[in-house]
Amino acid sequence: MAAAVRTSMLFGGLFKKKPMDYTSLSYPANEMGEAAKAGEVPSVSKQGYSIATFAGGCFWGLELAYQRVPGVTATAVGYTQGETDEPTYQETCSGTTGHTEAVQVYYDPKECSFDTLLDVFVNRVDMSQVNGQGNDRGTQYRTGVYFHTAEQEAQAKKRFQEAQDEYARAGPQGLARMVKEVASELKPAEVFWPGEEYHQQYLEKGGQNAAKGATANIRCYG
Repeated sequence: MAAAVRTSMLFGGLFKKKPMDYTSLSYPANEMGEAAKAGEVPSVSKQGYSIATFAGGCFWGLELAYQRVPGVTATAVGYTQGETDEPTYQETCSGTTGHTEAVQVYYDPKECSFDTLLDVFVNRVDMSQVNGQGNDRGTQYRTGVYFHTAEQEAQAKKRFQEAQDEYARAGPQGLARMVKEVASELKPAEVFWPGEEYHQQYLEKGGQNAAKGATANIRCYG
């Protein structure tokens, strides 16, 4: 056995990651964790609510924005579109797992349309920024809409095209005189791994207003 392999096995055993106990998380993260452990990507929650998934940079601020939307019944932050199971915050932030910070939303389509959720995404996210938002840089902060149904896909494609058309109307940007391009991902939803309890509803816990219809400025770090 090669020395490198022996070393890897030794330290892999000594420092094996502690499994995440998703059942200990608050709702809806615990339910989302159950689905993730089963390798499932549901489009409807156990209570019958529709599910949507978005990535918009730091997940704390995006979650609070969705908490405020009338018709949104529950939200959780987590990690998606990656290559490993049960990623941690530290692993995701390292950029080595391929995951991006994301928010999963349960919503009542009788009260809130998917298009309304897209409004929040489009109005909050700089869709032209590659691998980041603001000062948060890296693939773990890349943005995207991850559709759970064909209907969501069709609506999101329309909004993405509208955003690209708006960039074209705005004209060339910067020294290169290039028209901005939409960089946000538009892909099928994959397994959503809920984040640690510490991160769930983080800004609300820090005192920011999560009431429906609230309009106070969202401060991303409490």
